Amino acid sequence: MRRYFITGLLIWIPLSITFMVLAWIVGTLDQIIDWLPNGLQPRHLLGFNIPGAGVVVALLLVLSTGLIAANVIGQKLVRFWEGLLSRIPVVKSLYNGVKQVSDTLFSSSGQAFRKALLVRYPHQDSWTIAFLTGKPGGDAANHLEGEYVSVYVPTTPNPTSGFFLMMAKADVIELDMSVDEALKYIISMGVVAPPARNGTSPILLNQ
Repeated sequence: MRRYFITGLLIWIPLSITFMVLAWIVGTLDQIIDWLPNGLQPRHLLGFNIPGAGVVVALLLVLSTGLIAANVIGQKLVRFWEGLLSRIPVVKSLYNGVKQVSDTLFSSSGQAFRKALLVRYPHQDSWTIAFLTGKPGGDAANHLEGEYVSVYVPTTPNPTSGFFLMMAKADVIELDMSVDEALKYIISMGVVAPPARNGTSPILLNQ
C-alpha cells in the first residue's frame, strides 16, 4: 500500500502543481479583459466570461505592439514614450533598470543565462551550479585584477532568488549541461540529475 501511495503521489503532485501554476497565469492574464471597454468584454457580448480570453488578448497585444514598434512611426512613438518616462524621477530609474535587464536577457547576441557553470560557493570546499550573466562592469571592474566573469547563483528550490557574484574566470567551470537541465537539477534539490554525457568532462569556461 505504501508503494502504491507513493506512486500515486509522484503522478499527482507534478500534475497538481502544473495545473495550479497554469491556472494562476491564466487567471492573472484574464484580468486584462477588465481593461477593455464594457461593450467589448465577453460577459457583456455573450453573457458569460470565457476562461483564457485574457491570454488571447495578451498575445494579440504583444504581437501588435511588436508590429507597430518595428516600423519607423512606431520607433518614434517608442522614443517619445521613453523620453516622457525619463522625465519622471522614480519611474525613470525603475523603467531604465528593468529595460536594461530585459534587453540583456532577451538579446539574441547576449550571453546572459546561456551557460550553466560549476562554481565554489559558499566556501572553497563546496560546489554549486550557477549561470553566466556577463562580465563585471563599471568601477567594480577597475578593482578586479585578472579576468573575471559575472555569475548568478540561484537558490533551491526557488531559482528566482539568488546571489550575484563576480568570480575569477579560472575558477569557473563550464558544464556540458543545458540551462533547462541545470534549472531542473536546482529546483529538484539535486534529485533530478541531468543525463551523463559519455566521453565528456567539465572544461574551463571559454568564451
